[in-house]
Amino acid sequence: MTLEVALRHRFGGFDLDVAFEAPPGLTVLFGRSGSGKTTVINAVAGLLRPQAGRIAVGGEVLLDTARGLSVPVHRRRLGYVFQEGRLFPHLTVRQNLLYGRWFAGAGAPGPTLDEVTDLLGIAPLLDRRPARLSGGEKQRVAIGRALLAAPRLVLADEPLAALDAARKAEILPYLERLRDEMRLPILYVSHAPAEVARLATTVVVLEAGRVLRTGPAAEVLSDPGVTPLGPRAAGAMLTARVSGHTEDGLTELDAGGQTLLLPRLPRTPGETVRLHVRAQDVMLAVEEPRGISALNVLPGTVAEVRMGDGPGALVQVNTGEARLLARVTQRSVTALGLAPGRPVFAVLKAVSVEKD
Repeated sequence: MTLEVALRHRFGGFDLDVAFEAPPGLTVLFGRSGSGKTTVINAVAGLLRPQAGRIAVGGEVLLDTARGLSVPVHRRRLGYVFQEGRLFPHLTVRQNLLYGRWFAGAGAPGPTLDEVTDLLGIAPLLDRRPARLSGGEKQRVAIGRALLAAPRLVLADEPLAALDAARKAEILPYLERLRDEMRLPILYVSHAPAEVARLATTVVVLEAGRVLRTGPAAEVLSDPGVTPLGPRAAGAMLTARVSGHTEDGLTELDAGGQTLLLPRLPRTPGETVRLHVRAQDVMLAVEEPRGISALNVLPGTVAEVRMGDGPGALVQVNTGEARLLARVTQRSVTALGLAPGRPVFAVLKAVSVEKD
């Protein structure tokens, strides 16, 4: 089921003019604060009426200003997860969840209460009230309530933004399960690169109310020309398969034909993981380094060099099937003769790779 969005809206000196298609999977609207992400998602939800635009889900038109068509919010069959859980404090978890089911209507297709509680691991919480839940638990209940409304599309506006690192780590696996098992299209707002790398199927990069780039997550995140949060936040996404675990506490991964060693991951051999590798954590060498503490030295070839406005540069390196970004100085680019086609070695410390 594809989401089609074309919007134009102006307010408070801000001009929004975007058009994109979100294929099945989890599509992230990615960009810095003020780029228009929440405006887009609110327009899809029907909470904002744009001055001009068209929105369709699976071919069904929800908005067409040229025809004077705007489906009311309650008839759009969308599930919305906000930054805060927004649960009813006087209701139990079970009652909050069933409130979502009430919106689905009689006979509407959708998951059962048991299926949702199993998916999100919230069965032990059913008799509690929100005041007795952690932030991560509240968000899981909010997601469950949205799913029980039998939505055709799930909207999530930075659902992890209000959580600390521990609670984010708690809820991310459930978002992955939602992406992989429910087969629902998800439109997800974020400005956290590691979160985007872990969850996104497709990325739509917004900047100042315009679409800067859209495409598969691995391609967009490894593009040195797409740095909406600035070069310091640049990084690439790698998909790797767990090969095994070593006796000294490391996990061996196969990342597109390259071997990576990371601190032990709670995954079984054969499982797939996503890794976010920050450009500032990648060093480049034109000769194979020896006698260094870094465990990961990957041979590759320079694909592109993008000079910055200051003294820095971003270098895209192809390492087998994977792509990395390295943030280096322009002096290093000159000294090492870095240019497309130049063989190099990418050096990554095991502890610098962000993983699940």
